[in-house]
Amino acid sequence: MRTNSLRKALLSREISLGTWVQIGHPSVVEVFTDTGFDWIAIDAEHTDIDTSMIAALLRATGDTTCAMVRVKGNETIAIRQALDLGADGVIVPLVNNKTDAQLAVASAKYPPDGIRGFAFTRANRHGRGFDDYVKRANDEVAVIAMIETKQAVENLPDILSVNGIDGILIGPYDLSGSYGVSGDLDNPLLIDAENEILQTCLKAGKSAGIHLVQPTDESIHRAISNGFTFIALGMDTVFLREASDRVLAHARAIGSGDQNETSSKRPPGGVEL
Repeated sequence: MRTNSLRKALLSREISLGTWVQIGHPSVVEVFTDTGFDWIAIDAEHTDIDTSMIAALLRATGDTTCAMVRVKGNETIAIRQALDLGADGVIVPLVNNKTDAQLAVASAKYPPDGIRGFAFTRANRHGRGFDDYVKRANDEVAVIAMIETKQAVENLPDILSVNGIDGILIGPYDLSGSYGVSGDLDNPLLIDAENEILQTCLKAGKSAGIHLVQPTDESIHRAISNGFTFIALGMDTVFLREASDRVLAHARAIGSGDQNETSSKRPPGGVEL
């Protein structure tokens, strides 16, 4: 079993930059791996990505890029399957309290630290590396709790007190909805909640993460300056949509003879590509 560089970065609160995959095709992962992201997150919660797709996407990471799976729920079987398929860790949605955090960790750890089941799997090379994997997995597998509700913010000290929670990741859209300002990521209520999450993580010595769904120079600078270290930058669908919007807008401007008017425009919230 290889050393999990991502978990090492989480525990030392070093900056790690990843991205998000919602399109269930290995070529997407290969592009991101070649780009040089520190990690990729495979989204099995809000997509049609199933276990067979997860396996294919994990194979596409090769031996160079850490891969996390945002599992479909805080469910023992979902967490076990993602890890058995070879994920370096799991991002667990809707961790709202200490009990939720304990379940997430227990599902990801072998006894005596948890309840993960033993089997010959892709993660241990179908048994060839069983002994080594079982010996090291509890120290190598990363567990990230997603903070997506007002309740989770209020219970964050208890969540972070659970041994085995290596860090948290803010789900900005769900969190904004929980505060009644759905999609308004610049709302003072949401900004205050993010600051509270960050300060609580800093006090507990745990990595604080955030998903910048539509990253800009400003939002990236703000996140790093504020102290977030586990940062997801965009996602495949956003990159594809924004790039195609931008190229098509330029082409249509050229075709209409209005190139100068649109040459500096880009989709709202987008990044220069």
